[in-house]
Amino acid sequence: MNFFTKIDIPAADFKIDYTSRLAFFGSCFADNISAQFASRKFNVLANPFGTVYNPVSLASQIKAIADGKVFGEEDVFQDTRCDGLWHCWDAHSSLSGTTKEECIGKLNAAATQARDFLQKASVIFITLGSAFVYYLKNSGKPVANCHRQDPNLFTRRMISIDEATEAIHGIATSIRQLNQNVHIVFTVSPIRHLGDGAHGNNLSKATVLLAINKEIATSPLAPRNNTVDYFPSYEIVMDELRDYRFYADDMVHLSKIAEDYIFVRMAETYCDSTTRENMAKVEKFLKMANHRIQDESSPATQELKKKLATQAAELERQIMGLKLG
Repeated sequence: MNFFTKIDIPAADFKIDYTSRLAFFGSCFADNISAQFASRKFNVLANPFGTVYNPVSLASQIKAIADGKVFGEEDVFQDTRCDGLWHCWDAHSSLSGTTKEECIGKLNAAATQARDFLQKASVIFITLGSAFVYYLKNSGKPVANCHRQDPNLFTRRMISIDEATEAIHGIATSIRQLNQNVHIVFTVSPIRHLGDGAHGNNLSKATVLLAINKEIATSPLAPRNNTVDYFPSYEIVMDELRDYRFYADDMVHLSKIAEDYIFVRMAETYCDSTTRENMAKVEKFLKMANHRIQDESSPATQELKKKLATQAAELERQIMGLKLG
C-alpha cells in the first residue's frame, strides 16, 4: 500500500552541469532555489532587479534587459513622504539610492550585468507567484514594487488568463531576443499568498498555471521541447509535502527541509548522475572548508589551509566549469 503521492517528473531533454550558466527570475521562491545552486558553486544570476511576483511586472523587467534600455530620470522618483530616497517602480529597494544619480546608476549596472549574463545563459528559470498586479492610478503603469508608498496611489486587481498568457509570452519572446539557444523553465511558487484569502490565492495560482500551460502548448517546438519547459514546484508541495512540518513558523513559507527536497527533485530532473556526484563532492569539500577555525596562526590551521587549497585545485581540475574561489 502506497501512502505517498509522488509527482512524476519526466527527465528533461537538456542537462545542467557546472559549465551551465543559470538565471533565476521571479518570486522569493526563485531566490531560495537559486541560492541552493549558488551554495554548490554553480554559476548563477538571481533577480537582478529584485523579487517580483506577477508576470506583467516580470515581463517589463526582462523586456528592458533585452531591449538594452538605458534608465534615466523618467524612470525614478523621490520618496518625499519618508526618507527622501530615490526609487524605481520596476525594481527592488536594494537598487534605490540617496541621490537620483545613484539610483539610475544601480539600475543601469543591474541591466548591463543581466544582459551580459543572459546572452550566454544555458537555462533561465521563471518563478511566478501571483496573478495580482498593482497599477499606478495616474498612469496605469504596472509596478513591481510599491516602495511602501501611499496605497491610494494604486489599484490592485487579478489579471485574466489571457493577460497572464500575453505577459508570459512576452517573457519568452524577450528571452529569445537575447539568446536563441537558452532553455526556459517556468514554475509556480508553492508559497501561498493568504492575504488574498485561500480562494483568491487558489484562483491566482490557477491563472498563472493555465497561462504557462498555454504558452508551452503554443510554443513553436511544442510539446515538451528544448525551448520551454515546466517544473512542478507548486504540485510537489501541494501533493508530496502536504504536512505542516514542511512549513516555516508562519505556516506560509516553506521550511528548509521542503526547500532542500524541491532542490533534490530539480537536480534529479535537470542534472545527470555525474553532475549529482560532483555536487556531493563539492558539498563535502565546502563543509570542511567552512569549518570554524579557532586559531588562525596555529600550525594546524596553516596545514589545513594548504590541504584545502590542494583539494580545491584538484576538484576544479576534475569538474569542468567549477570555480571554488
